[in-house]
Amino acid sequence: MFSKPILALSITLALSGSAYAASISNHNDFTLTVAHINDTHSHFDPVKSSFSANGVEVFNEFGGYPRLQAMVKTYKAQAQTSNQSLLFLGAGDAFQGSAYFKINQGAMNADLLNQMGLDGMALGNHEFDLNNQKLNTFISSLNFPIIATNVDVSHDANFNGQTNILPYRIFAFDGDHKTIVKNINKLPKGKKLVAVFGLVLQDMPNIAPHTGDVKFLNEVKTAQSTVDFLKSKGIDDIIALTHIGNATDVALAAQVNGIDLIVGGHSHTLLGDFTNIGWSNNGPYAQMVTNPDGKAATCIVQAGKYAEAMGKVSVSFNDQGQVTSCVGHNTLLSNNVFYHKADRKPQDRFTPAQTAKVDQFIAQQKNIVIINEDPQLRHEIDTKYKPAVEKAYGKIIAQVPTEITHERRPGDSGANDKHGSQVAPLIAESQYYWANLPQVQRVTGKKVDFALIGAGGIRTNINEGEYREGNASLEMLPFSNFLSVVSLKGSTVKQLLQQTITATLPEGAHAGKYPYGGHLRYTFVETAAHKAGHLTDVDVMTGTEKHPVWTPLQDNKIYNVVINNYNATGNDGWTPIFNAQKEHSNRIDLIDVDGKLVGYKVKNIKQVDDKYQVIYQGAAPNCKAANTVCNTDAQAFIDYAAQVRHQLVPLAYSVVTLDRITSK
Repeated sequence: MFSKPILALSITLALSGSAYAASISNHNDFTLTVAHINDTHSHFDPVKSSFSANGVEVFNEFGGYPRLQAMVKTYKAQAQTSNQSLLFLGAGDAFQGSAYFKINQGAMNADLLNQMGLDGMALGNHEFDLNNQKLNTFISSLNFPIIATNVDVSHDANFNGQTNILPYRIFAFDGDHKTIVKNINKLPKGKKLVAVFGLVLQDMPNIAPHTGDVKFLNEVKTAQSTVDFLKSKGIDDIIALTHIGNATDVALAAQVNGIDLIVGGHSHTLLGDFTNIGWSNNGPYAQMVTNPDGKAATCIVQAGKYAEAMGKVSVSFNDQGQVTSCVGHNTLLSNNVFYHKADRKPQDRFTPAQTAKVDQFIAQQKNIVIINEDPQLRHEIDTKYKPAVEKAYGKIIAQVPTEITHERRPGDSGANDKHGSQVAPLIAESQYYWANLPQVQRVTGKKVDFALIGAGGIRTNINEGEYREGNASLEMLPFSNFLSVVSLKGSTVKQLLQQTITATLPEGAHAGKYPYGGHLRYTFVETAAHKAGHLTDVDVMTGTEKHPVWTPLQDNKIYNVVINNYNATGNDGWTPIFNAQKEHSNRIDLIDVDGKLVGYKVKNIKQVDDKYQVIYQGAAPNCKAANTVCNTDAQAFIDYAAQVRHQLVPLAYSVVTLDRITSK
């Protein structure tokens, strides 16, 4: 099942963080191993990917739940053999991101997660993508707890009687023997105690669409008060299981005393140096951040996205609960079938000799491994869930000659990349095209000048080969967002670009808010590395793709902009758009009702507690109603692909240029 010897794994793990271990102490009173995943987003099947092996491009597959299952079984077997204490934690966002989720809406997530033996999971923002009644059902069906300390569900009727959301969980260890402590006032004697508490985004209502009456408390204040409480009870070894993003994890560690380890999620950060396989160096795994008291430090880990990798960290504590050593790394989980091209045709498969060279290369790396899928979990997915998913994909709408890639923020795939996603501009272009169709203009009464789209709403690359309707509506744009046409001043658009780009500059920042345009381009120049910069050019395109004509965006001119309703309301840090509609809006939301496009006029947007609420002039759209199709964002791309492109290729020009400071 596992191509790399167990001994080799343990040696590379021990060496990966040895600098910190040596500088602190040679005395390890208690060592805990933590295996962890985050932001799996219902990627039960492997993700098609590629990497470089000694300069040779290799097209493969990474991860999927059956590989996660095989990997964690291996780690658990190691722990049992060596009598090592181990936890397996998930840092949130199990929901959303694949056709499986669209069809099963959480039930499949619970089924498969329950088989993986998790000790606890954080609450991600995408867990709120359905509604609280369905989320409550999901949580109730889990055989492990959701750990969320700064969440108060007591005011939401949908969570009435919910007992599986815990502020913390305490574990007692005696070697590999682990028990759960149910009464904090009756702690067992003679065992090593570890507490895990959970943190979610304090601004969740402005990021997640359906938080209902759930309350979210301040991250820093809750963390410090929780640590102080746990220590007062005699528990010194403390883990924070978070879904707030790597940059926020680092800030949290610098503001809170007493957290030993942060196991994080949300920013999709595959921590570690992956330049050995042609990927990026995403910052140190097991980074130590000094606490505000200057006496202790917190170790921080995160394991990427889409079930491609699993992290494993070994953290050692002294008798006072301080970290004396924190070492580990992320491991990408690969299959063993390799191709020379992204469309993976039989004639492009590696020969046995070529495969052997790749196998040998992988065996020499500490951050990638070949591992077979767990056969039982693979069989269940293929027989119980896959047939309905395959049926839902619909007809072929285009061909894709070469894979079109999506990255949220320019530079995420390599230091020399200034232009970022190839997918986002294509989607924005499709929405510009669709909003200007005569039948759509008859509903809106407006000619659209350009489109804007946030990177986080896009969940996949556009893979080489046949492209079906379901690839767009079930995978790439799965959120059932509808398109909105809103009039904005040029100065508001510039403010939006400035704020959202600046917010994503820090290392480990959550980049879902990063903006792309259709018929709009901009250049942003960084002036302080990872901190600040400014726009130098923002232009509107008035020509064609073959013959583009660019005109500078004018501050005082009113432009008609097509945006999905989530961002058009100002969510996820697109606050300037909310501010522009607080008093008055001429926005029109576009939804298909009984096969006819209907425009819903927006009066204004108001803030109610922590949420932005859209106020309509008349009836509000009801996406739950029969014969109502709300995902006009995906429909726009489907129509564009089928009617205009036929062959999907990236746009001929770049819409984003991000000039980073490369030297520090």
